[in-house]
Amino acid sequence: MNLARRLMNLPAFALVYERVWRPTSFFLVSGRTMRADRADAARTLHLDRARTVLDIACGPGNFTHGLSAHLAVGGHAVGIDLSVAMLAQARADNSGPEVSYVRGDAQRLPFPDGSFDAVCCFGALYLIPDPLAAAREMIRVLAPGGRIAISTSHRYENWFGRLVTAIFGTIGLRFFEGDVFPKLFTEAGLIDVRQRVHGLLQYLDASRPA
Repeated sequence: MNLARRLMNLPAFALVYERVWRPTSFFLVSGRTMRADRADAARTLHLDRARTVLDIACGPGNFTHGLSAHLAVGGHAVGIDLSVAMLAQARADNSGPEVSYVRGDAQRLPFPDGSFDAVCCFGALYLIPDPLAAAREMIRVLAPGGRIAISTSHRYENWFGRLVTAIFGTIGLRFFEGDVFPKLFTEAGLIDVRQRVHGLLQYLDASRPA
């Protein structure tokens, strides 16, 4: 297990992750705030029309809990993570009647096909051993007519991109070329695929045909 994944399993890191680490690091690499990311996620996932949303690699649950507030009446948000420490923090800080947390592997989601109206993974695919398998699982559990959204790292094909990849690779973070996820989404039959790049992060959203 690399350094980045080991950190995710430490209770002390789980305590500060959403409070300090993630807001600071994401702003430095993308110029975007967590508030902007949450608002953008609610819009791109069309949560006002959704009854269920799955948040992959939910960490301490801040995003999951925030998404639940945008769901249609009676809606429910499910956060899934492999880290016991992160889930313990999620249940302590971000519980509620509209939110549930499950321990599980993003590469083998414990849900039937087409289970969720919306599926997302924000800032975690670059840590998952097989990120493309995780992305395919996200598509598998997405219901017809549903929406999918991800944010992950973006690699520039120049000296800067090679340098960043080498530096962050030492702690286990990977960077993805710009065509990886649009191609995967399109080949899986998703439509309305949209990609936006902000610094070292890329944001993608798409729909599954009804």
